[in-house]
Amino acid sequence: MRVGCPKEIKNHEYRVGLTPAAAREYAAHGHEVLIETGAGAGIGAADAEYEAAGARIVSTTDEIFATADMVVKVKEPQPNEWAELREGQILYTYLHLAPDPAQTKGLVESGVTAVAYETVTDPRGGLPLLAPMSEVAGRLSIQAAARALEKAQGGRGVLLGGVPGVAPGKVVIIGGGVVGKEAAKMAVGLGADVTILDRSLPRMRELNDLFAGRVHTRFSTPTAVEEEVFAADAVIGAVLIPGAAAPKLVTKDMLSGMQKGAVLVDVAIDQGGCFETSHPTTHAEPTFEIDGIVHYCVANMPGAVPVTSAIALNNATLPFGLALADHGLDALRADPHLMAGLNVHRGKITNRAVAEALGYELVDAGTTLRG
Repeated sequence: MRVGCPKEIKNHEYRVGLTPAAAREYAAHGHEVLIETGAGAGIGAADAEYEAAGARIVSTTDEIFATADMVVKVKEPQPNEWAELREGQILYTYLHLAPDPAQTKGLVESGVTAVAYETVTDPRGGLPLLAPMSEVAGRLSIQAAARALEKAQGGRGVLLGGVPGVAPGKVVIIGGGVVGKEAAKMAVGLGADVTILDRSLPRMRELNDLFAGRVHTRFSTPTAVEEEVFAADAVIGAVLIPGAAAPKLVTKDMLSGMQKGAVLVDVAIDQGGCFETSHPTTHAEPTFEIDGIVHYCVANMPGAVPVTSAIALNNATLPFGLALADHGLDALRADPHLMAGLNVHRGKITNRAVAEALGYELVDAGTTLRG
């Protein structure tokens, strides 16, 4: 199979779909690997490293999309990219379609077979291709919150760890999954006062055991969310419903009850955000202010640390990507966990959460593949 990796074009996105090490693996499996010139520059990987790994460097994105049987990316295709996709081609990347009707329409009209990293599953019910970026984003969320809390950035002027004689900042994390856990690790490490809100009692028991009393856990109800958010210096939105749009757990009306200069970090912004007032921002302009509350809603947070992120992402995506390259659509038929990643195939929506969110007819993935 001819496997192509274009340079990412989303604002301040420095990650790459294939590292030189991953390209070497594809080449070792007998696949022709095409890398757009400069695709690895953001992680310090020169074209020569890809050539040494057995890849061929091409000069344009157009050549990747025109000739590759499978396109491997990091972020969702941008409008000029989805216009170049075609029927019979496999797209393997993050998609986050539920809050993005324009991209969904573009993929449906292209006829492409789109496999989304974020909905591939594992035998334990986890999301193995989302997890590494959730770990990065969770840790980065506290760095972002600490920076945004500085007075010069529009924040309250609170140091999360405090100092002797001065209370630490209060961090509230809504959601106790991978993002929430990793955010809590960083916040605890800084010495902050940390509360995690979640609706799973078994998960809260796990978190209590993990942190051994260094974080507070609280069952998430509207009342609990209000009380915690109103008292917080920083709120981390870490709620995930796989494939679906995130629920809006902090409303615009609630902003008036928060401390002026408090910070909202919406890690769920790729899925539409879990704060009603959120809208996507970029690393170039990461924050905005509404009613005195600073919002940080960067849609590709891990792109800020591309060396760490790209290696972690490739470690996770490589086995599934090799299966697709080695076996084509038969890889989906053979592996129900990879099949769970199929969101669009030949103009049909095969993911329930996406279909329900955007009003498409849901077509069974197995049925459409047989067709």
